[in-house]
Amino acid sequence: MQRYLTLNFSQVRVVIHLCGFLVFLYSFSMLPPMLVALFSKERSWFAFFTTFFTFFTLGGGAWLATKRAGIQLKTRDGFLIIVLFWLLFSVISAMPLWLDDSVGLSFIDALFEGVSGITTTGATVIGDVSNLPAAYLYYRAQLNFIGGLGVIVLAVAVLPLLGIGGAKLYQSEMPGPFKEERLTPRLADTSRSLWLTYLLLGLACCAAYMLAGMSAFDALCHGLSTVSLGGFSTRSESIGYWNSSAIELVAGLFSLLSAINFTVWFVAFTRRTLQPFRRNAELRFFLLVTLIIVLITAWQLWHVGMYNATDSLVHAFFLTSSMITDNGLATGDYASWPAHTIVLLLTASFFGGCVGSTCGGIKALRFLVLFKQSRHELHQLAHPRALLSIRVGESVVTERVLRSVWSFFFLYVLFTVFFVWMLNIMGYDLMTAFATVAACINNMGLGFGETASTFGTLSEGAKYLMCAAMIMGRLEIYPVLILFSRFFWRK
Repeated sequence: MQRYLTLNFSQVRVVIHLCGFLVFLYSFSMLPPMLVALFSKERSWFAFFTTFFTFFTLGGGAWLATKRAGIQLKTRDGFLIIVLFWLLFSVISAMPLWLDDSVGLSFIDALFEGVSGITTTGATVIGDVSNLPAAYLYYRAQLNFIGGLGVIVLAVAVLPLLGIGGAKLYQSEMPGPFKEERLTPRLADTSRSLWLTYLLLGLACCAAYMLAGMSAFDALCHGLSTVSLGGFSTRSESIGYWNSSAIELVAGLFSLLSAINFTVWFVAFTRRTLQPFRRNAELRFFLLVTLIIVLITAWQLWHVGMYNATDSLVHAFFLTSSMITDNGLATGDYASWPAHTIVLLLTASFFGGCVGSTCGGIKALRFLVLFKQSRHELHQLAHPRALLSIRVGESVVTERVLRSVWSFFFLYVLFTVFFVWMLNIMGYDLMTAFATVAACINNMGLGFGETASTFGTLSEGAKYLMCAAMIMGRLEIYPVLILFSRFFWRK
């Protein structure tokens, strides 16, 4: 047993110090919805104020009590803090919904809604979203927006000011196999650049929704949830409430734009050129796959006679874009679409968008690497003595990246099957179980079968299980799984 690490006081102090700071920082996110509640003369302001005061005090107290010079953050500490904070993140997000009796949510329902919001899943247990107070409608969109790029990246921009190196937190939080990539030499500058790009895209989306016919409040909430690929809406019917092709086109377009790697956006903005988009192999692959699925879906909708050719194309473009990017906004009648079409789109949600975006799923880059690896094996069989390499764009894919992609793919499929099996054991039919797990682990949010209209139909145990699926999907499994590894705790 001496081979394994025991957490000494110094390590515990580092963990408490950084978790305290992050909780302190996140407590300020309760102020905007509190102001919305005060402006709208809603009683819900007190739930937000109570949450703010509680975690401002606890987080700030823990941060100050453990403050000392020379804090060094190791990889082990980074993974531990990320997982602990996302658990705290989820509980804090649930508190206003749980404290307010007028919302009428149990703790597990509030927790599910909070986890769904902050992981940008967008699955809801609330049956009648349209009648929620305005503060909660805004709050749910804000949860999506903050969770989209990750509050950790925001914190990294501030941590250097405190004399704390944040590189390990950033590496643990950012998705994808190429986590070491930076936009600028300094990590703080990188984080600020990512958030600036994110904010600009969000503002553009809000403006586009207003031009398409939404009110300012609806446009703000949907703009926040669209660019974060979160999927929370201000209406029970989601985007289908407006029955507008223009709004669906805006939602579909910004779903695709938000699924592009934000490093590509940043380089394009700073250099004022479209070349980064044209040269990005992952983006070309992602758009090609999306186009194929849009055309198949449109043909199926037209073939069964649900819509005419134009409407079939518009609805197919919107819902395919929403589900393949794991956004989760929907038309009002998507549950009545042919089952084989829904299965196709649910399967597409595993594909996801580009690495370095706010989407969920396995990510297009990993599928591109797997496709090139499979083609490489065919060529190698045909020419055994040839010296061939796997390239993505101008980069050669190393053995380390290949191992990472294959192992992640295996674990993702394994946990998906496990969660589907568990729901099936709990009594849910296979279609409901598959759709629910796809919605949660891919952070996509649209169920089918019993969860087509609301996830409130799930049992308490199933809700806890799906909370775990959402967090594992958001953190891409490894940060959670590594804490259960004996090797991780060795000295």
